[in-house]
Amino acid sequence: MSEQRKQERGICELYETDPERADALLFGRRWCSDRRGFLKGAGLATMAAVVGGSIPFHRNMPGGLIPAALAEETGAFEIEGKDGLRVLNDRPVNAETPPHLLDDDVTPTARHFIRNNGLPPGDYTPDGWRMTVDGEVDNPLDLGIEDLQSRFEVVTLRLQLECGGNGRAAFNPPASGNQWTLGAIGNAEWTGVRLRDVLRAAGMRDTARYTGHYGRDSHLSGDPERDAISRGMPIWKAMDPHTLVAFRMNGDALHPMNGAPLRIVAPGWPGSVSQKWLSRIWVRDRVHDGQKMGGMSYRVPRYPVEPGQEVPEEDFRIIESMPVKSLITSPMSGHELPRDHRRLEVRGHAWAGDRAVRAVHVSYDFGSTWHQAELSPPPNPYSWQRWRARLEFPQKGYYEVWARATDDAGESQPFAVAWNPKGYLNNSMHRIAVRVPV
Repeated sequence: MSEQRKQERGICELYETDPERADALLFGRRWCSDRRGFLKGAGLATMAAVVGGSIPFHRNMPGGLIPAALAEETGAFEIEGKDGLRVLNDRPVNAETPPHLLDDDVTPTARHFIRNNGLPPGDYTPDGWRMTVDGEVDNPLDLGIEDLQSRFEVVTLRLQLECGGNGRAAFNPPASGNQWTLGAIGNAEWTGVRLRDVLRAAGMRDTARYTGHYGRDSHLSGDPERDAISRGMPIWKAMDPHTLVAFRMNGDALHPMNGAPLRIVAPGWPGSVSQKWLSRIWVRDRVHDGQKMGGMSYRVPRYPVEPGQEVPEEDFRIIESMPVKSLITSPMSGHELPRDHRRLEVRGHAWAGDRAVRAVHVSYDFGSTWHQAELSPPPNPYSWQRWRARLEFPQKGYYEVWARATDDAGESQPFAVAWNPKGYLNNSMHRIAVRVPV
């Protein structure tokens, strides 16, 4: 059992760096010879053996996708304090939450996704933890958590965090990186101080343009001279009253895998901006150039590109606000109504980066007609919004319920998104299967 688990976890690591080679190792070379993902010959037989049965719709499966049955086996890797997450990788630890476990208005800490870039620090205790603020400031700061609590107003906000690669598994041809499906999103209740208050206390100079963030996690190589990740944000985003330096999550200490004891929460932007295990904020007079700020990291082409096309590095832009998106959290996909029932309540959440959600619509006839859902206002900006819809199906059969959110600028979720080399910003509509027996 331990050897099998070790092997599966290794495949997850391989999928992060080379999904096509992972397909070849698991299912045979012929599986990945066709860029559209069609299984042929021995490849299909091998996959069927792995997942424990035939796959009627194998022609629809994209290359680079870890089959759910196999992914569920890797879930045997347990993370203390987490419940129900699907582990994608164990070095670094990355795990997502199935949509039906994200139905709470406030995401429980046990069900909040994990995205790590390096190895977490060994000590998470708040006593003795220090954070410095330096660079383009007149009054450099050296603060402990007690200093933050005593010197600045403490606030509690519901804020959504989403990985920039959430939805990457749906891209075809496959994009390298963790093969997130839908669950790299959470909406916890964060307690901390406003980053703008800290920056004002440091006396930012007129030359301040960007922040650079550093944490105590270490690079996977073990090289102390290399950072696992060091990203930042424009000063205007840092000064937003909803951008926090947080030390509590859902009324308790931060979970170690969610950045204990101190982190940034920059809601509405890729989660990579929200540095975990925070130890330093460097105020810069230019765009920060730390680890994973350049190349293709958290960047997308400035113009539409053909799937698989190579794009010059200078033609990429840094991702800022995340796009409008929605999630169906109830019922779970594959739901079957009781006999003699054709009515169903569907519910979920919607969010829109720096914007607000204006409307959510659902369809059960593959997008031919749409029904407007009831949409609740957020408790504060940057929290996701609850929506509900009551559907009545016209006859028995197989249905797909689609959800489509529209933001306050009029932008709506598409059926499919344009491909990009790193598989970012997939905000295509979420769909679930529903069966009506009679």
